[in-house]
This record gives sequence, C-alpha cells and structure tokens, in this order.
Amino acid sequence: MEKINLIEECKDAKSIVISGHIRPDGDCIGSCMAMYLYLKKALADTRITVCLEKPADIFHCIKDIDEVDSGFCAKTPDVFIALDCEQSRLGEAAALFDGAKKRINIDHHVSNEGGCGDVNYVVPGLSSTAELVYELIDKSYMDEEIAKAVYIGIIHDTGIFKYSNTSPKTLRIAADLLEYGFDFPAIIDETFYEKTYVQNQLLGRALLESIVFMDGKCIVSAINQKILSFYNATPGDLDGIVNQLRIIKGVECAIFMYETGNLEYKISLRSSKYVDVSKVAAYFGGGGHVRAAGCNMSGNFHDVVNNISRQIARQIKEYDEK
Repeated sequence: MEKINLIEECKDAKSIVISGHIRPDGDCIGSCMAMYLYLKKALADTRITVCLEKPADIFHCIKDIDEVDSGFCAKTPDVFIALDCEQSRLGEAAALFDGAKKRINIDHHVSNEGGCGDVNYVVPGLSSTAELVYELIDKSYMDEEIAKAVYIGIIHDTGIFKYSNTSPKTLRIAADLLEYGFDFPAIIDETFYEKTYVQNQLLGRALLESIVFMDGKCIVSAINQKILSFYNATPGDLDGIVNQLRIIKGVECAIFMYETGNLEYKISLRSSKYVDVSKVAAYFGGGGHVRAAGCNMSGNFHDVVNNISRQIARQIKEYDEK
C-alpha cells in the first residue's frame, strides 16, 4: 500500500483524535503516543487528543502518557487516526471515528487488509504499527521522546525482536531509534520483564493449572473471575502468561483464556512454527497475526477449548501429512 503524507492529510484539521484498540498493548500505546508527540510538534496549532483505555503503569516512561483521555470525552474531531486496529475494535472511541470528517487508519494486522478509513496505510504482516508510524514521521521532528515511544511499540509486538515478524528493516529502524540516546535496557526491563508480586502469583497459578494435550503439542490454561477477584487483579496483570505457556518444550500452540463474564472468555493464542493462529481467531470472530492472535468466546471452559482445539488440530494434521 502506498505511503501516505500524514501532515498533508491533517494540515487543515483544527482537532485530531488518536486512538487504538480496546485493552491496548505496548504497540498500540507506543504508536498512539509517538503519533501524539509528533503531531504536537508538527501541527502546533491543532488540538490533539489521545483516547485510550487507561494504559498500564509500566508505560509511565512515555512522555505525556498522563494526557491520555480514558474517559473518551473528546468532541467529534476533524480527523480521527485509528492505530493498530480496525473499526470494530475501537470500543468507546468508535463513535468519534464514525463522526469524524476524515478517518485515517494505520495498521499491520492481517485481519484488517485494506483498512477501514477514508485514508489507509495498512501493511499486513509488518512487525508492528509502530514501525509504520516511524515511516510516516518527518525525521526533522524526531526526538528522544518520540523515538522512545516508537521503540516501545516495536519491542512489544516483536517480543524484543524474537518473533518471526521481525525483519532486517525492523532492526535497522531500531538501530536508528537508539541513536536518540534513551535508556533502552531500562525500557525493556520496565515495560517487558518486570512483574508485580500479584502478576507472578497469577503466572504461577496459570502454569500449575495448565493442561497439555494433542500429544503435548498444545497447552491451555484459564483464569476465572473468582481468581481475579481474590488477587484484586485486572486483565493487565495477565499479560505475558500466554507467551510463557508457548515456550514450554514441545508446545506448538498455546491457549490462555480468562473469564470476562458469566461463561464469557477472552482468548489469547500463540504458536511457534506452523499453526496460523490468526486463522483460528478469525474463525471465531477475532483476529491478529500468524503467531499471535485472539478472540472472545462464550461457553464453559471445556466447550471453548474443544471448539478452539478442533481448528488447531486441522492445521497440525495438515502439517503432519506434508
């Protein structure tokens, strides 16, 4: 898809709203904040607002993160920039998207090919939306704080350059970002590795209660609302559990699910080599990437696992028959 001229698209706007998907992750938050910091410099006379669910505390190192509007109180803007998602995942910000005079969609998810805006820059399969944001930034405005936000977005969607979506270009961009001098080891520790006591308790519980099946090629674990309430935990405290399940030796596909309501689950899927979990998630109305995807499902634990495992089993069988 042809690269857009972001400043040209926004030059006449008096107000811009930037937003991303519900339950924003590191790429979503990093992309939104990098875009915000950039446009604040490039379009100094324009009112710019980031509307997102409250970012996790680990992202406190991003400049102006406290300026995020988590009450979605912004007025309908001239331009709405939707990052890292398509329209259906905007949550409360969808109303602002619908009413905007111009809608710009920037994304890298394979489930959003073509985009949902009036203007789109969607490159499916790229490492991260943050990488796309980097491409659109006029480098004369780049500074340490913008570079830091972009870097955070990239490392969170590449697993610190470990996932298969990491390209040589991704690494060259990361090298360019490091030239701005931010403390990247501290950022990796603070936003990626450090866990609270409660988060580690939940991880331990998820590992202890996990179940392997399909001859050890698949693993599943679940956290219900009773457990979340006991630990006074939020969904953000569950970040990283599915990745820890995936790296267990012999596991091709990991399923982590937590209860969001009565018989309702949020599902996270990860794979190692050959299962395309984006296809599994899409089958149930979700989406994501080849190796990392998710969806929402209804039913009891066993029904949900059985339904998901059928889709995974088909791909494993196809692979084994090759």
